[in-house]
Amino acid sequence: MKKRITLLALVLIAALAFTGCSGNTNETASTDIEEQTTSSDTAQTEEPVEDELETTVVRWNYGTSGNVLVTIAQKMGYFEDEGISLEIVHGTENANAMQLLSSGKVDVVSNAGTSNPLQQIASGVDLTVFGGHMVQGCMPVVARAGTEWNGVEDLIGKKFACNPSYFAFTGAVMDLGYEDPFSVVDWIVYDSYNDALAAVIKGEVDYALMGTGQNYSVNSMEEVEIVTYQGDVMPNYSCCRLVAQSGFVENNPNTVKAILKALIRAQQYYEANKEECVKLQAESIGTTEEYVAAYMLNDHYIVHVDPLRNSIVRAWNILDKTGFLSDRAKEIDIEDHINTELYESALKEVMEKYGSEDTGFYDRMTKFYEENNL
Repeated sequence: MKKRITLLALVLIAALAFTGCSGNTNETASTDIEEQTTSSDTAQTEEPVEDELETTVVRWNYGTSGNVLVTIAQKMGYFEDEGISLEIVHGTENANAMQLLSSGKVDVVSNAGTSNPLQQIASGVDLTVFGGHMVQGCMPVVARAGTEWNGVEDLIGKKFACNPSYFAFTGAVMDLGYEDPFSVVDWIVYDSYNDALAAVIKGEVDYALMGTGQNYSVNSMEEVEIVTYQGDVMPNYSCCRLVAQSGFVENNPNTVKAILKALIRAQQYYEANKEECVKLQAESIGTTEEYVAAYMLNDHYIVHVDPLRNSIVRAWNILDKTGFLSDRAKEIDIEDHINTELYESALKEVMEKYGSEDTGFYDRMTKFYEENNL
């Protein structure tokens, strides 16, 4: 079933997705300061050990699609090296992940995109982005075979099966000079990617955005072809972010830094061993290597632990201009909900300890951080 989208309807869709998500946040307990009596009978309070972990078990949700960096960090023992372990809490969809987080049932969410946590923040839920999973997913735009594609301008006046809360496309249309992307593109939302794909084949829409997991199937279809990718429309648009309640980040900085250190090492392993990581991820999510390779070995699939501050701010502004954030967003400085300091510190510490193993990788990580956060 398809639904034509008006601006009011879109706002209602976004609001319904997060009903029940604005509950009170539950802060984790901070570490008690131990007291010791000195041999000279003078009682004094001992300072906490520097970098001592506040929490060693982290409750984590990464949805049904898995998270290759988490898989690597677990398999290679990087989390264990940092003194932490993960308790995986399964959820179904992005909205469900946000409910788990806002209700305090998980500590970290890594696969719920960018729009979802930003909409939560705009509604008053105190969340912090402290890292990332993917800079951009491998999300193809498909059309009937033989369709010509010259760029975003080809969407103008066309029917596009895409939820416009996916800000990369509305933002790209506005970058062309159109103040109201809803007046120049007919955005149509379907209940599933399969329904959107069927609409393209039937000629009911001109283009459709597919998920990362659809690469394997659409690549083998003769009726349709991939004309572009979301990452081509808006490079480094900001896909899945590492998000936690702000209280968790504030009360557990060493634990958060340990998470980031393990994932940075996992990213280095991933970039050096992609073929092997295809096998690891296929095993992790219970699917074939061919299915995973269809997106993971595609250059449009970019995983990265970086917080991506600049892209988050850009996404926030696009969502605000297109009406996908609540009115409370006007009172919120989104930069107060982005923590880059812990990532920067984690990167420096990992470089000091492991930098000589792959100097090129860590040079790229440093440059990427400077370009996307400063």
